Amino acid sequence: MTIESWVALTFAFILGAMSPGPSLATVLRNTLVGGKGNGILTATGHGLGFGVYSFIVVSSFASLLNILPTAEEFLRYAGIIILVYLAYIFGKKAVNYEKENFGNHINPSHGAIKFGFVQGFLIALLNPKILAWMIAIYTPFINQEFSLNTVLFISLLGLIIDGGWYIFVATIVGNNSDKITSIISSQRIDGIMALLMLLFAGILAVDFI
Repeated sequence: MTIESWVALTFAFILGAMSPGPSLATVLRNTLVGGKGNGILTATGHGLGFGVYSFIVVSSFASLLNILPTAEEFLRYAGIIILVYLAYIFGKKAVNYEKENFGNHINPSHGAIKFGFVQGFLIALLNPKILAWMIAIYTPFINQEFSLNTVLFISLLGLIIDGGWYIFVATIVGNNSDKITSIISSQRIDGIMALLMLLFAGILAVDFI
């Protein structure tokens, strides 16, 4: 790949990471409810998932194009299931919350922090929109057999940019969480997240139909 191709690919990764969706919503929620550390772990999980996704797509690009409808259908079903599941989890938390304000310091459990990492990873890995987006941006660049080093570098570039962007978001929001949490309660945030996850699941289902 030429330098121009690497620059174009870098900008494509940046624009893709900055686009709103369930990934951004989850990072914001976990940062506000679980603190900056939880948000950063969620962002790290998403970046890792994106890197793994990118490696799979680049290393098997030709084969993937042949099975694209089947792969996209599987990811769509899996994506809908994980989004509905997350909607259930957030909705359950919203219903079970005692009425309190974020003014109380929140110390998330170790299990909750681990779940945040898993959330980020799964949302990146089971999003058919990311697959379609990767196919679109990789098509102009992948016209030959890449070496393993090139495939790894492309995947690492995507991981760093995607994870770096969401870590940046989690850090900014986490450092200003007191201002935000003085306005909106954790119960309301989880209620909004449940609705958003259902909305994103509905969008995937409608696109599939």
